[in-house]
Amino acid sequence: MTDRYLKGVQIRREVLGDDHVDRAEAAMSELDKPFQVLITEAAWGNLWASDAISPRERSMLTLAILAATGNFEEIAMHVRATARTGASPRDVMEAFQHVAIYAGVPRANHAIRIAKAVFAEMEKDDG
Repeated sequence: MTDRYLKGVQIRREVLGDDHVDRAEAAMSELDKPFQVLITEAAWGNLWASDAISPRERSMLTLAILAATGNFEEIAMHVRATARTGASPRDVMEAFQHVAIYAGVPRANHAIRIAKAVFAEMEKDDG
């Protein structure tokens, strides 16, 4: 594996947690292995590994972009990651308010529903 891949695995584990990455790696097959390598190197080993902005800011951007583009299936995962990136629930809501203004209220509303459910689940797990 390349250095970028190894760095990507490290950052992915830091942001998403070992359990998530272990499940993803266990589910990987020869068919989707090239895709998994691509996202590990590009998203995690390059983009998330950059120190140009903080993990908190990157979390907020990621959540806003996911909501703005209607890619709701990854919002819960990235909301859970805020426990590791330092983005607070208020930070997430601020990002989704930007989505409401610049990309549409329905998308922001849907993302907020997901975030509220995930934050409630996280709070229950911590309590």
